[in-house]
Amino acid sequence: MDDVSSRDAHAEGPDLAALARLLADSTRADFCLALLDGRAWTAIELARHAGVAASTATEHLNLLVAGGLLAQERQGRHRYVRLADPATAELIENLASMAPRRAAPPHSLPAVSRSRALARARTCYDHLAGALGVAITTAMTDRRLLDWEQGLTLTGNGTAWLDELGITLPPDRRRPPVRSCLDWTERRPHLAGAVGAAVCRHAFDSGWITQIGTSRAVALTDTGERAFRDHLGLSDDWSVTDPRS
Repeated sequence: MDDVSSRDAHAEGPDLAALARLLADSTRADFCLALLDGRAWTAIELARHAGVAASTATEHLNLLVAGGLLAQERQGRHRYVRLADPATAELIENLASMAPRRAAPPHSLPAVSRSRALARARTCYDHLAGALGVAITTAMTDRRLLDWEQGLTLTGNGTAWLDELGITLPPDRRRPPVRSCLDWTERRPHLAGAVGAAVCRHAFDSGWITQIGTSRAVALTDTGERAFRDHLGLSDDWSVTDPRS
């Protein structure tokens, strides 16, 4: 088959290579990872985060918006960007779990501390991740609130558990109630979807977790330790196994 025929044979269908090219640039990849915090950022903020010029950041952001990975909104003269939707956030997290790890700069204690905090507990867009997120998912599985037999599903017991905690799901039915998101630090699944987002929001609102500075890392409060122990039997050491096992 000549080159022209080969191109014609692949003319229809998803252009996976185009998506890969968007994330092949380290600056654009860093932008997407930063936006996993669920907030909207300006080009200036992202430029400062990645250590690039504002004009360079704008060029990269235009490509990410055009490629459908980011959504933008304007307020006055400012343009804000965020990840396009929860599915995009889960895609970025899943890809991060498969990517090789970059070592922290040598003798950089702040960098090591930040890395450890993110690995222990963090937000992944609008749900909980890290060791805490995986431990919660495992505990919910052990208590038969989640079922993995035929794909991840919320059980009747799980629905009752949410009701007991006063957690209500948003009326938007376009988002799956539960989804599995592969955690990039634990290399095990944590809970995403509407239920994952609702549990995370409830944990913030109830004072179970608190954000550490401006990063995605979160800390479990004393109230949160008691709540997760009482409601899920979560141990203090967060010893976790694969929830699917």
